[in-house]
Amino acid sequence: MPRQAKNIGVKLATKGGQFSDVKATLASIEQQWKSVYPDNKFDYTFLDDSIARLYEKEQKTAQLINTATAIAILISCMGLFGLATFTAQQRTKEIGVRKVLGASVGSIVALLSKDFLKLVIIALVISSPIAWWGMNQWLKDFAYKVYLEWWVFALAGVLAIAIAVLTVGFQSVKAALTNPVKSLRSE
Repeated sequence: MPRQAKNIGVKLATKGGQFSDVKATLASIEQQWKSVYPDNKFDYTFLDDSIARLYEKEQKTAQLINTATAIAILISCMGLFGLATFTAQQRTKEIGVRKVLGASVGSIVALLSKDFLKLVIIALVISSPIAWWGMNQWLKDFAYKVYLEWWVFALAGVLAIAIAVLTVGFQSVKAALTNPVKSLRSE
């Protein structure tokens, strides 16, 4: 008996019916199956369950990537915070002199944040094409094509810049609000 002869596809039209109607229909199909193929086991699956099993791997991969992304963002924010703290401490005297000469808190925050924002923008310019290529390679294997829009990368860039500004901004404001006399007197 050919392999295909063992498999049949049946569309069950339930139209608002109950699950008990589906059970009764399946019992009837099983009875007919056993009358035609008494030695073969009647085994059935629903198409939506089969399709869900196909996408299980992608769902697990997405969960793993989301967890790894959250950890990477946390680690990078901690590193950026530490680097901002170190930079502010190294430039304490410069900040003190600028404040004595009349620099505003905003100008000092901009001075300290500018270098970090340049690095974030360079990282975005390098990573966006690589991410676009990688996502296209992954998405090309699916039956339904999804095309990546430019605004997805723009949104990711804006979020990365916002996270960097918040992380560095805290230390910059703290350094800008310190008393310049204390920083200049320590030498």
